[in-house]
Amino acid sequence: MPPMTVDAHVHIWDIQGGKYHVEYDWLTETSDVLYRSYTLADLAPHLGEHGVGALILVQASDSIAESYALLDAAAAAPCPATVVGWLPLHEPDRAADQLARLRRPAFVGVRHMIHRDPDPAWLLRPEVSEGLALLAEAGLSFDAVAETTELLAQVPVIAAEHPTLTVILDHLGKPPVAAGDWQPWADLLGAAAQAPNVVAKISGLATVSAPGFTAAHWQRYVDHALAVFGPDRVMVGGDWPFTLTAASYREVWQATLGTLAGLSPADRAQVLSGTASRVYKLPG
Repeated sequence: MPPMTVDAHVHIWDIQGGKYHVEYDWLTETSDVLYRSYTLADLAPHLGEHGVGALILVQASDSIAESYALLDAAAAAPCPATVVGWLPLHEPDRAADQLARLRRPAFVGVRHMIHRDPDPAWLLRPEVSEGLALLAEAGLSFDAVAETTELLAQVPVIAAEHPTLTVILDHLGKPPVAAGDWQPWADLLGAAAQAPNVVAKISGLATVSAPGFTAAHWQRYVDHALAVFGPDRVMVGGDWPFTLTAASYREVWQATLGTLAGLSPADRAQVLSGTASRVYKLPG
């Protein structure tokens, strides 16, 4: 029996704002396939095919409102689910106040859309460092969506500043798969892995791949991540529904699982479920 898979990167949203009036300022009618509401009911029929038995719901709006919406969704999810929400880390006092209101077992981490923030050095601000210290003290993790080389270079900096904070690198830092390039991504990933509190997420690769990709196109990038981090600091995620701009959920999982085929059963189990279950505090 293959190990259960934790999909460690799932988004949902309601373009009407839903119960909490969430705003997605990046989501417009020009987003094509993305400009519609996506719920866990849409995803649920596809989970069994890939052995997905638990989910991590990840923020897609820099808003407190969405944190509450995700917590509601996690509570009603078809399988165990926890939440990476949002806090105003750049306003530490307000972040502490909001965290006190949000705290519950399902709220396990925080993310800020640093790749969309107008300040490319947002993550290095002194006040943000105070916010990250708040997360570390609370036992929460931080997802770094470092989609540029500049942002990827900042990951080991904040990891060193906050050695008790678990930093999750989303999407392997977006390696240059389509172009087949290697540097500077490879060295930057290696530098991030030098910090023992950084964890990498194999996710979001479909959107940086050429059409018709297979596991072979991803293999050396995944192999490098496994080599520098080790299986106990690597997890997997489908990046649904963002991935639908490039491939189906099935195609993403076929490629992802294909890159892990050479691992031992124990290492494969770590990548598919062990790392995410530990880092994102899944029940059971």
